[in-house]
Amino acid sequence: MDRAIIHVDMDAFFASIEQRDNPSLIGKPVIVGGISDRGVVCTASYEARRYGVHSAMAGKIARRLCPQGIYLPVNMKKYKEVSKEIYKIFKRYSDVIEPVSIDEAFIDVTGQDPLSVAKTIKKDIRDELRLTASIGISINKFLAKLASDIEKPDGLTIIRKEEIIDFLRPLPVNKIWGVGPRMERELNKLGIYYIGDIQAYDVDVLISLFGKRGRELYDFSYGIDLRPVENHVINQSLGEEETFEEDIEDMDFLIHKLKTFSFNLSNKLISKDSLIKTITVKIKYSDFRVETRSMTLNIPTNDPDTIFNVSKGILLTKFNINKSIRLIGITLSNLIYPEEPFQLSMKL
Repeated sequence: MDRAIIHVDMDAFFASIEQRDNPSLIGKPVIVGGISDRGVVCTASYEARRYGVHSAMAGKIARRLCPQGIYLPVNMKKYKEVSKEIYKIFKRYSDVIEPVSIDEAFIDVTGQDPLSVAKTIKKDIRDELRLTASIGISINKFLAKLASDIEKPDGLTIIRKEEIIDFLRPLPVNKIWGVGPRMERELNKLGIYYIGDIQAYDVDVLISLFGKRGRELYDFSYGIDLRPVENHVINQSLGEEETFEEDIEDMDFLIHKLKTFSFNLSNKLISKDSLIKTITVKIKYSDFRVETRSMTLNIPTNDPDTIFNVSKGILLTKFNINKSIRLIGITLSNLIYPEEPFQLSMKL
């Protein structure tokens, strides 16, 4: 029996909560975060997105694109409480739920009518929380997530088994899970621009060029994804990094990247109700030499400002940067979950 997987993605989550709680903001371009020049946009309402504002954008750029926008500080405590209510709704319909972030999750509803469940979840979220969600339905996680992006906001899309290959064929390759700008450029060099191009490509050549990732690309192009929905995905570490098209010497730019990574990783930690103790900053120089520096905290955290301030301090005080930078990244480790006790060290 084919699995039935639902992917739920809340619409402009932080901004929508602020509009809900302050009706005078409804219909206006609301941007959460990005208040200072060095700040980062966390969420933009759909009204703000019409001006080109999007998450992870520098606040300085956002204000240039949308000077009339309403810029609000991040209220993570409030957003986390709303997230808990959303997950309570999910649990009414399945015990197999995989959190992706504070506002996104996969739900395995195999054996049920997935369309009926999805409609009910949307109704519950709207009636009880006065928010909207976009939902995708299919036979695996890759396709369900893809479906949830098709019609936003407040969308509901199903990709049926018999439609998969034809549905995927005309989509650009960056719609495949994990294909970022760098991989897209590599595929473009091979004449691969659409998922249909991968379907027609020799899988052995893809494997020879990209190894295991080549096999994954080929499988995804045919809608094959065997990964189960997992209730508790226990990662020993979380991380984000970026390789730049041109080597960077601008320290403000590097600090901005750390802030973006810190926010994204904090969201993942909060969604898993977990904390970290060790923060590692990684740098790759223009000569491809790699250095890492770490700091272990006395008190575990999942707070984005703490992660950012520590990683910024590591960058500024623990590295002797004397050449341009090709890559920067953050890794969070020593994860602690709710059932694990931890000790707070006290310095007298």
